[in-house]
Amino acid sequence: MELILKEDIIGLGYKNDIVNVKSGYGRNYLIPQGKAVIASESAKKVLAENLKQQAHKLAAQKAAAEERGNALNGVALCIAAKVSATGQLYGSVNTAAVAEELKKLGHDIDRKIITMRDIKKVGEYVALVHFHKEVTVEIPVTVVAENADELKAAAAAEQEVAAPVAEEAPVAEEAAPAAEEAPAAE
Repeated sequence: MELILKEDIIGLGYKNDIVNVKSGYGRNYLIPQGKAVIASESAKKVLAENLKQQAHKLAAQKAAAEERGNALNGVALCIAAKVSATGQLYGSVNTAAVAEELKKLGHDIDRKIITMRDIKKVGEYVALVHFHKEVTVEIPVTVVAENADELKAAAAAEQEVAAPVAEEAPVAEEAAPAAEEAPAAE
């Protein structure tokens, strides 16, 4: 089914794009929600005429998007999260967390225009911010352990606990034969 989008839909297309979607998705979601219209010949002609009349307005929108994108050049995020001893996060870092960190830096960006996979491990990742269909900015995201000192201390404590347990094991074996001899003496 061929549709004309009335608004940006990340993963599908941008406003005024003509896209092909499955019939059920178009009939049951996009058209009833007002996010798209059927791309008939007359609708395509109206779209072409509107785009011709709005060319200068679209150029201004693109320039504004490029300006916002340039403001994010050189921005790198470092997000601290609670981590288990294996490096696995308790929960995940998602677009909402990235938008919140950007807001702390003074960039008010809607989480809906940020795309990335949910981060579940410590490491370096990339988040994409889609300002316009021709303007996309990559933001490096580094996830670090919030409790790194505690993890190191816990690992050291485990090693210390493991060493005395290994030393106590032979003592327990020596005590077992003595217990066997006591009933035999009676």
